[in-house]
Amino acid sequence: MVSEMRAIVTYREIIKEDLVIIRLVPVNGVPKYRTGQFLTIGLPIPAEKKIVRRAYSIASHAENKDYFEFVIRWVRKPLPGRVTTELFYLSVGDEVFLGDPTGAALQISEKLPNGEKDNRRIICVGGGTGLAPFIGFAKHFHATNDRREVVILHGASYIDELSYRRLLTDLENESEKRGRSEWNFRYRAAISRPKEFYNRSWSGPVGRVESFFKPNKKTELSPVDEMVGEKITPDNTIVYICGYQGTIDGVIESLDSRGFVTEHEKNPDGSFGIKFESYG
Repeated sequence: MVSEMRAIVTYREIIKEDLVIIRLVPVNGVPKYRTGQFLTIGLPIPAEKKIVRRAYSIASHAENKDYFEFVIRWVRKPLPGRVTTELFYLSVGDEVFLGDPTGAALQISEKLPNGEKDNRRIICVGGGTGLAPFIGFAKHFHATNDRREVVILHGASYIDELSYRRLLTDLENESEKRGRSEWNFRYRAAISRPKEFYNRSWSGPVGRVESFFKPNKKTELSPVDEMVGEKITPDNTIVYICGYQGTIDGVIESLDSRGFVTEHEKNPDGSFGIKFESYG
């Protein structure tokens, strides 16, 4: 039997015709969960005369007991998603069904295999709506006054798909103002279609998000190395990735020569430098 809770839509922000931020409030309160998890949203599909469920990453953080937040893309080709289509037609006050929060793939690493605290730099790589769990990361680290260095890299096709650009820019500005010894946060975004007319105002990095890890042939340093001021290694950095498999494979391939292995592979001593979750 599927464990479910009823929840009410309390907020909708249409970023563009196929991208929405939505908040859901469980009628019995937000249950305990861990930042980086996901849950299923269920809606009745009239044509099928049943409730259909789909998993979505949670963009809010575990310290927030007021609501669950999601950033959702409406993929319409080759066929529109059944649940996502219904979500885009919901109004504030409508009801949905939520499964229990679950998933360990992107839970934050707190300890090393030897039991010591994991104080490595955290780099989060989000392709498209794969950014969602890392919004939760940023808010979690900020709310808990965690002083680990946090870097969020986001890739999108168009400027208006950089869904949390203002929030993440504000968090980096706060880091500069307070000092990195107090709040150490960096944010970079890349646009993969810079020559398209809609992106004509973009002056930032271009290419796919995994290009942040591509080393310069002369210096052998990647844009990420240059940003943080040192060459990233499994000893000083752990990388979290969420997005399409191509994005995940691209990052893993770029980091392979540096000795990074995934949590699924692990070194003989149980250590690893990459955690990931694919949504396609």
